[in-house]
Amino acid sequence: DAAHGSALGAEALAVCVAAEAEMAGRDAAAAARSAAVNELEGYILEARGMRSRKHGSLIDGASLEPMLDEAEDWLYSDAGEAAGCGELGAFLAALRVRVDGTMVAFREKVEAERVASEAALQASADAAAAERAANGEDEDHDQRRLKYPDRLRMVQKNKDEGTELFKGAVDVTQYRQAAARYNKALTHAAKFVDLSPDQREEVDALKLSLHLNIAMCWLKITDATNHLDQAIRSCTDALALDGENVKALYRRATALEQKKDYEAAKADLAAAAQIAPDDKAVPKLQQRVEAQIKRQLDKEKKMYGKMFG
Repeated sequence: DAAHGSALGAEALAVCVAAEAEMAGRDAAAAARSAAVNELEGYILEARGMRSRKHGSLIDGASLEPMLDEAEDWLYSDAGEAAGCGELGAFLAALRVRVDGTMVAFREKVEAERVASEAALQASADAAAAERAANGEDEDHDQRRLKYPDRLRMVQKNKDEGTELFKGAVDVTQYRQAAARYNKALTHAAKFVDLSPDQREEVDALKLSLHLNIAMCWLKITDATNHLDQAIRSCTDALALDGENVKALYRRATALEQKKDYEAAKADLAAAAQIAPDDKAVPKLQQRVEAQIKRQLDKEKKMYGKMFG
């Protein structure tokens, strides 16, 4: 009887292990499909926003908008709901080609402006390097006790250059360049000395803005494996300066949602909603996060139901 009971116990354990493995496989497949859907949704959203960018008037909107409507309709149709990762990937690849066809003039203009901007930035950097060399200075070891207005000019100059790069960015390269400028501004912002209370307040406001801008850059540098962690860190740095900053809470929640840390995202969004109850973006992200939490709970219930039902 003991041997029989042991055999039954081993058999039940094997059934549970097999059920868990099956659920893990299904979860992995569902996660992969969800990622493919998110990528397609994100691309459609990004493409819709291109016309609001600088030189966006050069995009063939009459062709683009119906194309994106059609893509969105397909995604939420029965065919789209039934599509697997391969079909979703192929659909996105084909959509990219069609969308690119509406943006030829726009991309040519942006590229020409990027080349000109980089040339101007390089010329500026060369001039600054020549000046530092003439003064016997090394920027990496710049410990000069500059007057407040002089150091402030350096911070603002790099911040403005970062913003110009961000506004004209069309891919991760430009977003990286923008982040580099913002970080350079932060480096200068750390070198102020003997600040009055009013000056400290002005510098902290600049630092806050720079951390928020860097977070936004990292949310868009999607080819870096740590881009979400970097965005979260920048938002946390911003919140250290202003614990009730809604932009920092919202952007950190955005990164946390993408990392699937839904409970942490929910907490940030709840704080943001309490601070700014009229903000329209916060409740939209809250709904999405709540839906993800519910989906996770439903999956767990199904898994435990199969194991112990």
